Amino acid sequence: MGATDGARGRGTVAVVMDGFILAAGRGTRLRPLTDRVPKALVEVGGRPLLAHVATRLVAAGVDRLVVNLHHLGEQIEAYLATHEFGVPVFLSWEGERPLETGGALRHAAGLLRRDAPFLLHNVDVLTDLPLRELWEAQRREDALATVAVMERPTRRRLLFDDEGLVGWQRDAEVRWARPPRGAVVALAYAGVQAIDPALLDRLEEEGAFPLWVPYLRLAAAGARIAPFRVDGCCWLDVGRPETLVRAQAEAHAWIEEAW
Repeated sequence: MGATDGARGRGTVAVVMDGFILAAGRGTRLRPLTDRVPKALVEVGGRPLLAHVATRLVAAGVDRLVVNLHHLGEQIEAYLATHEFGVPVFLSWEGERPLETGGALRHAAGLLRRDAPFLLHNVDVLTDLPLRELWEAQRREDALATVAVMERPTRRRLLFDDEGLVGWQRDAEVRWARPPRGAVVALAYAGVQAIDPALLDRLEEEGAFPLWVPYLRLAAAGARIAPFRVDGCCWLDVGRPETLVRAQAEAHAWIEEAW
């Protein structure tokens, strides 16, 4: 797996920037395709989802990639052994089952550097949202994480007030971290975020757990989780058959532009 020195160009000063790609999921919504091919290697425009995401992260300045593995992970490992992205790639193997976003992050904590914020990206999200701007926003924010969010139909939403994350909603169920201060806006997670490495030492939950669980706990204790609005960006969750068909039919043009 290839290596290179420093961050990618665009005239920027080299920085430390890890990119963590979540690629361990079983992809159950894409069965039977994902019974034989891991979701990360499902192709759109002739390239695996993993390649699209890795290329975008490196273009944003990531100089090191971490990829978590579980379902058919041997296929992903073999792919990474024969395809270069210009940066070192480290693998975080998960055990009996995928650990979800929060568990995966805690499990991979030893592979992530503590010098600067890192980007976390779902492997099944194709988007042209400004990754470098998201990372820079996190570096400026007094926050544990800066989460890309948007207005879109979904059963699950993150709730923000003027000070940051205040709750989580699924259909009619709402969980509050604390009483809201000011107006509350409900936004959908876009599958990408920038995280302060200080979060890694504050993850107490065990096993498989979503990241919003410690986020609510930490927000209740006074930590800030900031929103980063990406409403005008192209965005596709390629985790369902209908969105995969759409991606294969329509997304190639803006993918090529964004890359």
